[in-house]
Amino acid sequence: MEYTLTYSEGVAGWVSFYSYYPDWLIGMNNYLYTFKGGNIYRHNTNQSRNTFYQPWWNIVDNVVPPNNSPNAFKPTKVQSVFNNSVLENKLFKTLNLEGDSIWDAVLTTDLEYSGFILSSYFELKEASYFAYVRNNTSGQINLRSVNGIGNSLTVDNAGTSAAEVNFSISPLISIGSIISIGDYLYFGNLEFAGVVTAINVDLPNGVNQIIVNNNMLVPLSVPIPSDVNYFFYIKNSVAESHGVLGHYCVFTLENYSPAKIELFAVETEVMKSFP
Repeated sequence: MEYTLTYSEGVAGWVSFYSYYPDWLIGMNNYLYTFKGGNIYRHNTNQSRNTFYQPWWNIVDNVVPPNNSPNAFKPTKVQSVFNNSVLENKLFKTLNLEGDSIWDAVLTTDLEYSGFILSSYFELKEASYFAYVRNNTSGQINLRSVNGIGNSLTVDNAGTSAAEVNFSISPLISIGSIISIGDYLYFGNLEFAGVVTAINVDLPNGVNQIIVNNNMLVPLSVPIPSDVNYFFYIKNSVAESHGVLGHYCVFTLENYSPAKIELFAVETEVMKSFP
């Protein structure tokens, strides 16, 4: 992958990676100029930010190239680390963004645990964007409240947002009353099945099933196989207040806005882990 790495004399260090790859660049009169393919470009002047080296007809018409174009828009990415109390094992539970925009977030720890926050999960609270970290690692199953259900009878509409996991009525496989909408359903060898969207139990009419979104983008899921599998669930990460476990946490923020955005600070709620 080609990119441009920049150095700041003010901080005496390498500060940023850029998705564009010029033949040459120079700063003059408070503007950055780069050369690409025999043409000269002045940066921070076009309306669509993060879109570099557009053909002249796109510059005139202010048209953003399609995503499969070599001149396509590239999202903004910011990566840093939470690393306080380096000798303590901690739970990173939330993110708080001081800025004027919401971001997608991925969090990874030194213990190979990971979590995520979609931009739609953030809520505006006291002029900051706040969200709980959703855990995305089956390795932390043993740290959660895990509840078994039993072997499935059939699975219909696998790989869709309304997959139907059906359980036996005779002998009865009781789904139970603890599971609720928003919980995470797993099957087999810690395979993530998706988020529970409905629980339908009507035994006189032969209905004993869980409806689950088996077509999620984050975290990635696979279609539930049609053969018999053992199913279990864990409670929703927000309700259970679980985050990601580690001595430190690397977070990556991603923003897809072509407009000017500002990010001033990133905070997390951390608690010491007591094994």
